[in-house]
Amino acid sequence: MPDLGLEVLLKGKNMARLLGGLGIAMKISLISVAVSIPLGILLGVLMTWKNPLIRAILKIYLEFIRIMPQMVLLFLVYFGTTRAFGWDLSGETASVIVFTLWGTAEMSDLVRGALISIPVHQYESSEALGLNKMQSYMYIIIPQTVRRLIPLSINLITRMIKTTSLILMIGVVEVLKVAQQIIEANRMASPNAAFGIYLMVFMMYFLACWPISLLAKYLEKRWR
Repeated sequence: MPDLGLEVLLKGKNMARLLGGLGIAMKISLISVAVSIPLGILLGVLMTWKNPLIRAILKIYLEFIRIMPQMVLLFLVYFGTTRAFGWDLSGETASVIVFTLWGTAEMSDLVRGALISIPVHQYESSEALGLNKMQSYMYIIIPQTVRRLIPLSINLITRMIKTTSLILMIGVVEVLKVAQQIIEANRMASPNAAFGIYLMVFMMYFLACWPISLLAKYLEKRWR
């Protein structure tokens, strides 16, 4: 039977350390989602307004975040701004800032797409009822987009959880960083530890994201 290096997981507190690292990744991703969803909804609504200045600013923001790789944004916020402005940011705080910026951009584009898919007569009907723009969005337009947005928002959560693996590059001790530490510590005693450890990391990410993905598919089928 091939040596898969799984025995390393049973040594000391290795398994508990991996779970703790996964908890840090989950915490960063869920905080980022909790902040970026309401911000994304607000920006998505603003993107549909006819004010050219607001639309231009938000368009630049969206394209900047889309074009810039998340790793570069992490380096820019964690290493660049701390030296340029003298801020004392922890790796976790910098990660939350970057993933909030990314999540807000992604969510705003989803909201924009959902809003412009609402038939024009819905907007016209709200105006005929005497509602102003804010009331129209609050009571008529946004409630209709919620069903379309919830499955897409849930998928955004899974993407954010998976992308948190990048934060090890700025020294945050999340699950991949812990895995590297365990492999390095057992390199001589268990040469094949890398396979077993990374297999466990894969299973952890799968078990964290799979139920969320199933929920998104269920809601999409239910509300289709």
